[in-house]
Amino acid sequence: MLTDHWPVFGLRLTTPRLELRPASQDDLVALVELAELGVHAPDFMPFSTPWTRAPYPARAREALKFYWGSWANWRPEDWKLLLAVVHEGRVIGLQDCGATDFARRREIGSGSWLGLAHQGHGFGTEMRAAMLELAFAGLGAQWAISSALLDNAPSLAVSRRLGYADDGIEILPADESGPPRPARRLRLTRDAWREHRTIPTEIEGLDACREMFGCPSEAVPEA
Repeated sequence: MLTDHWPVFGLRLTTPRLELRPASQDDLVALVELAELGVHAPDFMPFSTPWTRAPYPARAREALKFYWGSWANWRPEDWKLLLAVVHEGRVIGLQDCGATDFARRREIGSGSWLGLAHQGHGFGTEMRAAMLELAFAGLGAQWAISSALLDNAPSLAVSRRLGYADDGIEILPADESGPPRPARRLRLTRDAWREHRTIPTEIEGLDACREMFGCPSEAVPEA
């Protein structure tokens, strides 16, 4: 089986409404097709890299290259985990997390998106909470970081709800559509995560792939 050789594919995060799993080839097709239906309003760009503006089929092909590249370039010292978010058997979005030199830094960053039809139902909070459970309870992270454009109120609201605090401002480079854009950096400490930990999450398959994250089992503190 593939998981015998690449055990991270056996990882599963389960919340009351969602399953998060490493995106399979079928999941990648579903994600590409979901993105074609829309991720945000036409007059709003929530992403630091405006990937949704690329025309089809280039947009789909670049997305697939990005997904495949995350696996091809995976190292315990530098990894990005792409999790398909599934609700009632249907892929509704993507939650990612990643780290560089996690064994020493114990810091994880993340990003996510949902199809337009699935926004406004609390899924964004639930899927980020599942990722944080993996980060803190599963891998022993000490910090989680995120960022959002100052006008991206939904993303900022999710971060606040889960306990993130302001960590400064960064200026994103201009693209062809306008001037440089300011973004809010956010940071979640382990203590703040514990205080805001309200969404139950089950983690399956982590022990088999823990070393792939640069995280030996004996180094993981209690949640």
